[in-house]
Amino acid sequence: MVDDEPAFELSFYCETCPLPFRRLETAREKLSLESMQERLSGPLDDPGDGGVIDAFGALLPEGEYLPLLLSVEPQMIIPGKAGDYFSDEQVTAWGAISSGASPEHPHTPYYRTFETVVDAEAHLYEFVVPMVPPTWNERERFEEYVARMEQGTVPTAVAVSTLDACRPAISFGDDPSVHWGLTHFLLDGHHKLEAAATAGRPVRLLSLPTLGESLAGADDRARLPALRAQPRSARATGT
Repeated sequence: MVDDEPAFELSFYCETCPLPFRRLETAREKLSLESMQERLSGPLDDPGDGGVIDAFGALLPEGEYLPLLLSVEPQMIIPGKAGDYFSDEQVTAWGAISSGASPEHPHTPYYRTFETVVDAEAHLYEFVVPMVPPTWNERERFEEYVARMEQGTVPTAVAVSTLDACRPAISFGDDPSVHWGLTHFLLDGHHKLEAAATAGRPVRLLSLPTLGESLAGADDRARLPALRAQPRSARATGT
């Protein structure tokens, strides 16, 4: 919800439902803060630096959050094209689920940034989701960030995040594992993420996972910092 308007449809509380993050037509607003622009123009080395958490925390509902400071190298994904989680990994695990024929559709380009093994039965997938489509970004500002990143600048983006754990009731393929979805919804950094994906450069991400609204259990949520510190690794599948 943004200003009491629904922005994204998220997962229902259902242990066997697939992971969605579906942008709605009412998602038209970014939540960047002008007062933080200079502070976030470079890398943030500590989540508590410069009052960033306090500033963005004031935009969020009261609740429990677990700040994570991450380095990500985003790959922009177009739904239905190469690398789309909903057309690939989700269909492998759940089968084609929307209307009984087509994959889920997030209704926006998004970024894939990381994945790793949780255990023998689970795999973590990470996504960064813009509040508005990248085509809405200002081209001049985007190009400025591309140029700065190519010179070595590593700016910081800010996101509110959820962690969901989803398991298919019936295996439709060779991937029966639980899917952990760590989904970051951008508050600040729309131009930065697009620029990083274009330039093939990293960006710092201050993630604020909401514990009360995530569908993973408390024990799973407690493992998140350690899992996110693991090396990146693709899922293992078998017959």
